[in-house]
Amino acid sequence: MRVMSFTIDGKPSFGLAVDNGVIDAGKRLEGKYRGLRDALIAGALPELRKLEKSKPDYAVKDVQFLPVIPDAGAKFLCIGINYIPHIKEMGRERPEHPVVFVRFQDSLVGHGLAIERPQGSVQLDWEGELAVIIGRTGRRIPKEKAMSHVAGYACYNDGSVRDWQRHTSQWVPGKNFWRTGGFGPWMVTADEIPDPSRMTLVTRLNGQELQRATTDLLIFDIPTLISYCSDWTELVPGDVIVTGTPGGVGFVRNPPIFMKPGDTVEVDVDKIGVLANPIAQEK
Repeated sequence: MRVMSFTIDGKPSFGLAVDNGVIDAGKRLEGKYRGLRDALIAGALPELRKLEKSKPDYAVKDVQFLPVIPDAGAKFLCIGINYIPHIKEMGRERPEHPVVFVRFQDSLVGHGLAIERPQGSVQLDWEGELAVIIGRTGRRIPKEKAMSHVAGYACYNDGSVRDWQRHTSQWVPGKNFWRTGGFGPWMVTADEIPDPSRMTLVTRLNGQELQRATTDLLIFDIPTLISYCSDWTELVPGDVIVTGTPGGVGFVRNPPIFMKPGDTVEVDVDKIGVLANPIAQEK
């Protein structure tokens, strides 16, 4: 099941992406849930599944995608340097523990919307990643039970403003410029991806492949990340763990490559789909 957040005629809603359109769960359930995160908190995925065979309410072209979880109350926990090739290209040592930083919701856009290069920097880089959406509350979750807390998976582009990221050892400023990252196009529920360690992630800029990796190459796998993060913060439905980017980012290339207005960046994860965003200049 592919579950998405969107706006229609300027009004936010959520629903199901099906082959021939979009089913508006917000409308069909008569406002029972304020959005996808609210539905996850209520454990409503079985209720949404009952809508899967319904006639679509809209064509995909008629809706505007939002980030899969568009709520500011959700926690976005991002993992850095979690693939060996990326560690090597960054000149870092293999970490003893997961490297965690946070993103804010307003730094993200949905599929099809523009990622914006901020004023004052041209060093906007891509980082294609797999995002894990939490579906069940947990604290101090053991690794062997971690996967039972997953609602589903989505594509993620952890757009990074590299000069700001390198101002200090803390990465948060360079990771949180307004509308610099992408999250979408939808969440594929965990029952459709029983083994997320066997997925291929590809990032393309203007059609040119610049990143490719399989998720079995993660240093800290998904159960480890869920367990580690839940040791220090309670994970609740709608929280997101972003698992890290492979090698192939732009600023370590010779010469460096950065995203610029007029470009299009795609993050393609098999079993999920393609997150595509044009690049625009912040006004």
